[in-house]
Order: sequence, then structure tokens, then C-alpha cells
Amino acid sequence: MSAAQVVVIGAGPGGLAAAAALGARGVQALVVDRDSQVGSSWRRHYERLHLHTPRRWSGLPGYPIPRRFGRWVARADVVRYLEEYVEHHGILLRLGTAVTRIERASTAASHRNGATAGDSTASDSVTNARWLVHLDDGPPLAAEHVIVATGYNHTPVTPDWPGLDGFTGDLVLARDYRNGRPYAGRDVLVVGTGNTGTEIATDLAEHGATRVWLAVRTPPHIIRRDMLGWPAQGTGILVRRLPPRLVDRVAHGLAAVQEPDLSAYGMPRADPGLYSRVLVGRVPVQDVGIVDAIRTRRVEPVAAVESVDGAEVVLTDGTRLRPDAVLVAAGYRAGLEPLVGDLGVLDGRGLPVVHGAHEPPGAPGLWFTGFTNPISGMLRELRIDAERIAAAIAR
Repeated sequence: MSAAQVVVIGAGPGGLAAAAALGARGVQALVVDRDSQVGSSWRRHYERLHLHTPRRWSGLPGYPIPRRFGRWVARADVVRYLEEYVEHHGILLRLGTAVTRIERASTAASHRNGATAGDSTASDSVTNARWLVHLDDGPPLAAEHVIVATGYNHTPVTPDWPGLDGFTGDLVLARDYRNGRPYAGRDVLVVGTGNTGTEIATDLAEHGATRVWLAVRTPPHIIRRDMLGWPAQGTGILVRRLPPRLVDRVAHGLAAVQEPDLSAYGMPRADPGLYSRVLVGRVPVQDVGIVDAIRTRRVEPVAAVESVDGAEVVLTDGTRLRPDAVLVAAGYRAGLEPLVGDLGVLDGRGLPVVHGAHEPPGAPGLWFTGFTNPISGMLRELRIDAERIAAAIAR
């Protein structure tokens, strides 16, 4: 068994930011990730993806995103930035190793005391640590602090429509979508009206899909990425700490002029309550082409999916579609249950009860970052979390 003062789980932006912020305070962290490269989730995203937040507000601690990547940074350049970030900070990595669970060292010690004593060095490591990080390829790591940064978008939600097992077309999760070239000349149904679903629908239309349907269960708020040079993220930062009801009222008043009316094209207006929806994980859709695609009828909004009948998809309004492929962008789960599900640190949605510079009650030395979907920008909040966590651990 080996020991580390801090073990960070996840080599994405959140984990790397935390390790760098700790290093700046003289605390070395070991970053563990199941994939063989850093930023694995960004490597798997669809090709046309760009950050929805401007470069200068998206950098991580101690190393801004280089200007050569432009204002709206492309997916591939985010990956390059993360690689440069590791090199710049000299972050200690252990890649290709999956963490299977996190256990209180006191629990392990009680189990060990009832069994045959092992190596004394391992015993001392366990005694002095608060946590054991169990790995799939060797003995556990003993740690005083563990930072969980596996990501908000970890495990894709799969549909459970009646009859899905008998669907004769292609069923593709958004996680496995790269670009629209394989779908040229085909009819595709996209399920999900978040940023991922709407952008993939746009991408399919631009790559020559014959028909693109967009299944709508909850109409989204659609906003411009920027207006007169002012990014939507800037507004999100300004209203971040205001009462949700106040922000909802203001947003509802501005919706008439700032949000496109697509009801004539089959997309109903979103219900009031933009910020209240953000607080439960429904961020507004940023328009990077979906509005024009709907208005030119290259993307056709339709009702939500109710069931599947062989080659046909049955919608809630009774319409039957016969798509060649169904592309599901129905969101993600954090997937934290295998890691910490028995520690009493998750809420009813499977998310940490606290995050950032707060340790869960009864779990000192356990930290979480990246498990919110803030209106003020994910990378910005990861930077803030990293600095606060690092400061708390250094103290």
C-alpha cells in the first residue's frame, strides 16, 4: 500500500485545477483516472463543440487558455489546453487506473483488526490516513484528503421506452456521436433539447441528413451566446447570487425580445422560470445554429417519445415516425454511487450534499468539485472550487 496526502479522482478540468491549486500552495496531489489520457470526456465529445463561455473566463488556476485558441475555444483545443496545463504545472498523474470505491480508513482498520495483521508499513499508512482509495489494478491508496472530480456528465441516461428492445433502426447515445457524416441521406430523430441535443440536430442538418426531427418534452429557453459582444455567461455571473424569483421575473420580461419565438415551427415557448430551472440542472440552450435550422425547416420539432413499435417511434401526440436512427441526448447522471454511495454524502438525485470548500457532515477530508451545472459557467466555477478547496486543505 502507498500513501498520499491528497488523492484527486478524475483527470478532467476539475481534477487538474484542484491539483494545480494545491501545488501552488506546496501540497502535492496524485491525480488518478481510469482513462489513459487527461481530459477523456472532452476527447469523446462531438467534433463541432466549442466552449459556450469565452476563453478569458474559462481558464484554470495558474495558466490561462492561450490566445491562439480564439474567443470560443474548440473541443480539440480544450484537449490541447489540458495537456499543456499538466505540463506547465508538473501535475503527478496515475492514468489507466480506475477507482472502484472510497472507504473510511477507520472502517478498514476495524476490519483489519479482526483479521490477520499484514505488513506494518501498510498498517501505519492506514492508521494515519482518513481514507482508502481502492483501485482496480493494485492495493489501495491511503490518503488524508480525497477530491472527487469525476464530473457532472459522467454516466449517460438511457431511455426506457416500451418496445425499445425491438427497434430495428440504429440507437446511438450522444456520447458516441462524433459528426453527422455517417447520417447523410438518412432520417434521424434526436431526443433531448439541451445544448447537446440541439447542437447535434444542427450538425446532422448541416451534414446532409434527409430529415432531422427533434423530440421536445420540455421546451427550452434559447438564448444568444453573446449580444453586442457581451457573452451570456457575463449575465449569468451577474445574477448568480440574486434571488431566483427576481431573476425569473426579469428573464420573463426580457424573453419577448431576447428569446426567439419558434412556436410557428412546432417549438412551443418555454415556461417562465429560467433561473429556477437552472437550479435543478436545466440550463438555457445557447443558439449556435439551432434557431436558423428550425426556421429553415432543416430541423423539425416534434412531440416527445412515448414508445417504440418495431421500426416506428410513437410520439405522445400519436404521431408515428420511421427514423433510420434515433440519437439520444437525454442527459447524464453523476454515477457516484459505486464510489461513495455507502458514505451518506449524496442527496436524492445522487449528487453530493455539499461541494467546493465544504466537507460533507461526518466525512472530513472528502471534497467534491464539478457536480453543479451553473449559469455562470462550468470552467469558471471549477477554478473557484479548486482555489477554495486547495486553501482549505493547505490550512
